[in-house]
Amino acid sequence: MGRILQFSDIHFGCEHKRAVAAALDYAHATPNDLVLITGDITQKGYPAEFAAARDWMRAMPEPRFVIVGNHDVPYWDAVARVFHPWRAFETATGFPAHDGQFCDDTVMVRGVVTARGFQARPNWSKGVIDLDQTRRAAEALRQAPIGALRVLACHHPLIEMVGTPMTGDVKRGDEAALIFAEAGVDLIMTGHVHVPFAMPIPLADKCSYAVGCGTLSHRERGSPPGFNQIDWDAKTITVTALAWDGERFCSHQVWRLPRRQDTRRAATAPDPQHPGEREKAAV
Repeated sequence: MGRILQFSDIHFGCEHKRAVAAALDYAHATPNDLVLITGDITQKGYPAEFAAARDWMRAMPEPRFVIVGNHDVPYWDAVARVFHPWRAFETATGFPAHDGQFCDDTVMVRGVVTARGFQARPNWSKGVIDLDQTRRAAEALRQAPIGALRVLACHHPLIEMVGTPMTGDVKRGDEAALIFAEAGVDLIMTGHVHVPFAMPIPLADKCSYAVGCGTLSHRERGSPPGFNQIDWDAKTITVTALAWDGERFCSHQVWRLPRRQDTRRAATAPDPQHPGEREKAAV
């Protein structure tokens, strides 16, 4: 059994103040194994926005894991965008922009950057994923403890969800999603589109899923402010999208997903045909 609380797109600078405060209360009132924040903690990367984001995140229960989003750059600072786009994010959060991870016996999360300070296309908010970083992350997740939930966290959805108010349009996203599915990843958890979703990765024949999170800002785009609660056991992953009704967070949508079993080999029961093989695999 385990639980992750996923927050995304808080956009300090245009955050929904009552919902943000209530989300902090919810996190402290609800036992969880990890607080995961999937990017866009600021609106324009101003120092005051990063300071507000820092204070809110530090008030969250531990452990925490935070990844960077496309809004987490100094919006009006062209030099910073080119030479050190993630310095302010790393200073405020204490987490690296690249190759960060969290791991215990229950869950492993690896972060990959899909945002860019600048890129050679008109809309810099869209995503790009580096396949070398993808392969490093996939190999790290292959080494997760047996039975642990394996999570890849990035800001932009690697595959597009039909009906969202905007797209991630991630360069090499489909190829990366397939690499993660083949590496045994259970969930690819993202933000960016400001609406929650949970869906199978259509490129793979394994039970790997894409999970998107809503926003805690006033940029709802048709969906109320909210966040995700992910609960799992040996057989099922339950994704609950919680929505702000003006007074509290209530269950808005629920997805129950069969959990893949090919990464849950027993470490102690030997194979009668090949004694010792399972013990070796678990080392």
